[in-house]
Amino acid sequence: RVTLLELMMVKVSDKNSVTSEEMNVFVRHADFLAVCFQEKCGAVLKLTAAADAEDEEALVTICLLDVLCEMTSNNGQLEHLQAFPGLLETAIDTLRLTHLAGKQAVNIFTPTHALTGQEEVSHPAMGFKSHLIRLIGNLCYKNKENQDKV
Repeated sequence: RVTLLELMMVKVSDKNSVTSEEMNVFVRHADFLAVCFQEKCGAVLKLTAAADAEDEEALVTICLLDVLCEMTSNNGQLEHLQAFPGLLETAIDTLRLTHLAGKQAVNIFTPTHALTGQEEVSHPAMGFKSHLIRLIGNLCYKNKENQDKV
């Protein structure tokens, strides 16, 4: 699943080579990806426990978030995802929960807290909060209704 999402990420982020037919396919799959993210977003919080650092569901969720961020960076898919029921609320709730989880344990979600001495720790959840903020920002872009929700 992670490999498939990474392939989608490469294709979605290459805006020059996406045909209108492929764009329609991405829009149709955007609903499915959004639902999967909404269902699995809590799995990332398990990564705060050291034993679950390789949790496959959490890794899939991180990749889903990356793909959704990239999709909402494209105007063709943005409007569709801005109107998707519950996606914005899920992103905001997940951001709150990751913020609280970072305060209660070692904060693996932001790079500033993941540095120990001079070495950098590369954790799969690194930057998760910033990607959530990017998704929230994209969903609010030129959308008064979503801006009012936030």
